[in-house]
Amino acid sequence: MLHFLAELWQEILGFLGITNALKILNSGDYSSFLTYDGVLALINPLLPLLLVLELLLGLIHKKPQAKVYRTNFLIYIFNRIVGRYLAIGMVAVCIGLFSKYAPFSLGISFWGLVIGYIIWEFSHFIYHYLGHKVRLFWCLHATHHTPEDMNLSVSYAHFFLEAPYADTIRTSICILCGVSPTLLFLIMFIDGTYGGFIHVGENLLKKGKLGFLSKFILTPQHHRIHHARNPLYVDTNFCNLLNIWDRVFKTYQEEDPSLKIEYGITRQIDSSNFGDVYFSEITALAKDVWQAPGLKNKLLYILMPPGWSHLGEHKTARIMREEYLGLQQETV
Repeated sequence: MLHFLAELWQEILGFLGITNALKILNSGDYSSFLTYDGVLALINPLLPLLLVLELLLGLIHKKPQAKVYRTNFLIYIFNRIVGRYLAIGMVAVCIGLFSKYAPFSLGISFWGLVIGYIIWEFSHFIYHYLGHKVRLFWCLHATHHTPEDMNLSVSYAHFFLEAPYADTIRTSICILCGVSPTLLFLIMFIDGTYGGFIHVGENLLKKGKLGFLSKFILTPQHHRIHHARNPLYVDTNFCNLLNIWDRVFKTYQEEDPSLKIEYGITRQIDSSNFGDVYFSEITALAKDVWQAPGLKNKLLYILMPPGWSHLGEHKTARIMREEYLGLQQETV
């Protein structure tokens, strides 16, 4: 029993991100906070503490979003047990495989960080775009889009195989484009921290805007649009920090003040049911593949975007958006 409680306490400390900070405090060598590892130890707790603050403010404002927090907490626990080391393993494998093919190496410097981050953002765009446009990959990504409210707990809502899939694509592209492993890990830390922050909910950051910075980076407001199921918003704002590639590939979308954001996915599910949230897209794909006539159609269900049908009655995001924009033009 004591062993279980000790393990539980360590998991709580790990979730809050304060384990390393406590080690430094217990050592008495406070100068360690001035080192790289010390700075990380101070930054790691920021998002978990914001999550706790957001939850408390939700209770105070009587907007607890209990269903979202509960389901996402179960997902976090499940992923900790099942997929704890898979993503780290894939990063290591990709670095080992592709480092020798890099034409040059970008180290840690100002311009190295700038160029490396642009490359990283491109790799993130590719992974994220495929996660919405290839149904097999959507099955891995859909869990992240099922919550019907936005708050920081959504950043923990992922299918356990999504991280290995994402990091395989992102690491491979970055290493082949000359991003050194050291620089890659620094970028991944920055991107992961900011990627958690952009899920902040209205209880903590009402509008989600960041002033003039919204012209250059993706803000929480932009990412709320990405999580919306409104036809105008679906499959937009794929980038994480820099919005450069969304602008290049014309997937950038600003908020329409007259259009209320509706979170979640377009298919009907029970977002409070862990099994439905976690496995229903895989089940639905398996059903469509099983019932599809012929090998070609079976493969197309796997590779085509969500909403594709062998009957021609497609309900993909692109078609939904085009129909919506067409109706808007007719009413003008």
